[in-house]
Amino acid sequence: MSIEVGSKLQGKVTGITNFGAFVELEEGKTGLVHISEVADNYVKDINDHLKVGDEVEVKVINVEKDGKIGLSIKKAKDRPARPKVKKERQENFEAKMSRFLKDSEDRLASLKKHTESKRGGRGAKRG
Repeated sequence: MSIEVGSKLQGKVTGITNFGAFVELEEGKTGLVHISEVADNYVKDINDHLKVGDEVEVKVINVEKDGKIGLSIKKAKDRPARPKVKKERQENFEAKMSRFLKDSEDRLASLKKHTESKRGGRGAKRG
């Protein structure tokens, strides 16, 4: 199997640096998993996630002309797609929001009318 962008491969961690991990792939080729491609969350110390000798599944994210291979562990993981909001639910939300705004405007108008009538006009004294 050739090493091409998008393919998932098994590899073995052969070296760790402060910026990533070197992974040996098939045919003795080596690629780099940058520290930002190790896990979904922030990785301060790569040694908390990987050690030399670990078997890992990686996804090829780029292959440079000079032969350098960029790899990702986090992109190799199959994650379920986020569910999309159903149109029906979206329309329900919009209808509720519309009713809320109308009700809110009606209440404000009623409150404004009620407070103005209590004031009694311009400078009138209450007796």
